[in-house]
Amino acid sequence: MKLGGVAAVVTGGASGLGGATAEALAREGARVAVWDMQADKGEAHARKIAGVFCQTNVADEESVKAALAKTLSAAGAPRVLVNCAGVAVAEKTVGKNGAHVLSNFKRVIDVNLVGTFNCIRLVAEAMEKNEPLEDGERGVIINTASVAAFDGQIGQAAYSASKAGVVGMTLPIARDLMNIGIRVNTIAPGIFWTPMMAGMDPKVRDALAAMVPFPKRLGKPEEFASLALEIVRNPMLNGEVIRLDGAIRMQPK
Repeated sequence: MKLGGVAAVVTGGASGLGGATAEALAREGARVAVWDMQADKGEAHARKIAGVFCQTNVADEESVKAALAKTLSAAGAPRVLVNCAGVAVAEKTVGKNGAHVLSNFKRVIDVNLVGTFNCIRLVAEAMEKNEPLEDGERGVIINTASVAAFDGQIGQAAYSASKAGVVGMTLPIARDLMNIGIRVNTIAPGIFWTPMMAGMDPKVRDALAAMVPFPKRLGKPEEFASLALEIVRNPMLNGEVIRLDGAIRMQPK
């Protein structure tokens, strides 16, 4: 798919992996809708890339419907959806303060897994109305999982479960949408420089970077964005989960 003039939605698009992806799509000529909870950062980033900002809670049906309506009005029917919105919690199943707080587990699942599916189902419904391009393609959906889906560490039960769910639904959704010409793929990034990483102790960040076999550093959001663009462009990429991790395999802690 060529991106010139194409409408694209990026959830979590105000910063981090989503921010870099929104910027990369805009550079290629896409009309980008930035969906994010952070109004200040989202408005600023949308202005920077000449896009539109929609304050969006991905886990809320009405919020996503409102964001989609605004996107349709401002940018047109989307042909690209990149799901980057997500949250994380570090909490053991049983720790020094007792059992894992159930509401924390539910929140991570609600945003990372349910929120991803919520955006997929509603945006795909809008994509179905697009005129087919070459090979009958109407749209491309890219989800964000994590290497934690495969190599979850201590304290990552909620996060790993949410990302494993994203991995697990990639192929069935690709099969669900094959007859309407929508491809579905997932990127599973390793340790990348994100706003969450920026808040960490530098010693912890350095230790994490040292775990990467090669290149021995944190991933750059621009590298995630580059892969997202290739998935959009390459019509044979469908139903796939791609690890983008410098060959890291996470240790227990």
